Amino acid sequence: MKKNSILAMTAICGTLLIGGLGISTKAHAATNYNSIVDSKFTGVNGSNVNGVPTYKDMTSALTNAPSDSKKPYTILIKAGSYHEKITVDKPNIHFVGESENSTKLTYDVASGTKKTDGTTYGTFDTASVSVIAPDFSAENVTFENAFDYPGNAAKSADDPTKIADAQAVALKLDVNSERAYFKNCKMTGYQDTLYANEGTAYFKNCYITGNVDFIFGAGQTYFDKCDIVSIDRKDPVNNGYITAPSTLISNKYGFVFHKCNIKKQTNVMAANTVGLGRPWHPTTTFPDGRYANPNAIGSSVYINCHMDNHITTVGWASMSGKDINGNKIWFTPASSRFFEYKSRGEGATINADRRQLTEKEAKDYSKKKVLNGWNPE
Repeated sequence: MKKNSILAMTAICGTLLIGGLGISTKAHAATNYNSIVDSKFTGVNGSNVNGVPTYKDMTSALTNAPSDSKKPYTILIKAGSYHEKITVDKPNIHFVGESENSTKLTYDVASGTKKTDGTTYGTFDTASVSVIAPDFSAENVTFENAFDYPGNAAKSADDPTKIADAQAVALKLDVNSERAYFKNCKMTGYQDTLYANEGTAYFKNCYITGNVDFIFGAGQTYFDKCDIVSIDRKDPVNNGYITAPSTLISNKYGFVFHKCNIKKQTNVMAANTVGLGRPWHPTTTFPDGRYANPNAIGSSVYINCHMDNHITTVGWASMSGKDINGNKIWFTPASSRFFEYKSRGEGATINADRRQLTEKEAKDYSKKKVLNGWNPE
């Protein structure tokens, strides 16, 4: 289903841009797309061009997409930067960009940013793109949260415009998301870039950047041959954490990284300063009170990954939460489901803090099992 969508892509000027590379291809009829979004379109929004509805913005294209399509509804997104806060709440929506380097879906708010009504955004409201429907896919697209994290961090502590905890989500997969597919895509941001919180999701040949907990949530997510890039905070001791899983104990699988490159932004980034993950126990409302969810026993597993030297020797870190009385408590890697198998590179170390899977155990983290039997390719 998903891989066929790339075959239906229309040639742009005789060349199809896949993964940022120009690949000559035979032109396909524009009718292979259900709609087209083009920021440079000067006609009437939604009018047919060669038989295909064409829009100036993503929001209009999604508004006019069918609400209950049983087959893929494919939107070709022409090169451009689309500054919109986008929600995909209809099933079977497929985004196909001209190139992940030239097709960008972007917004720029963080937790604490003021809204027009005077209230402020919470972390989960900041997402540039939210997917809350099943069978979504995207190829050759950048999902960006463009909030100026470095500029905000550089402000003095007494600056009233400074945001204390600048979580800013680029892509959110939440309630009703299931079987979400991403290929040759970029997710760029700083803190909390990718919130994969519900359902199954598959990322193939993607590029994901951030610094603090930039892949987080409770979803079952398989990262296949992706570049996971930590951005330098210029801290000689702590440059952040890659994952913050909140996997429920009822789910065997959380985040699995398979043959990924765990990289750092620059060669000057301090060695031994980034953790592979820390356990997030979200504050949750229960019948007896509101406190850190004890059932969120996070799972992050790295299998056959290459790691640069920014990864800490101990690999993992603890994370705090509040108990029923509001007191701070700490959750440790040892009480979480954090494992590696055959890590390599300067950041790969085997010690008591970095628990290793056996070959037999590693096979249990196959793509098919992690994704509940769904085979995206």
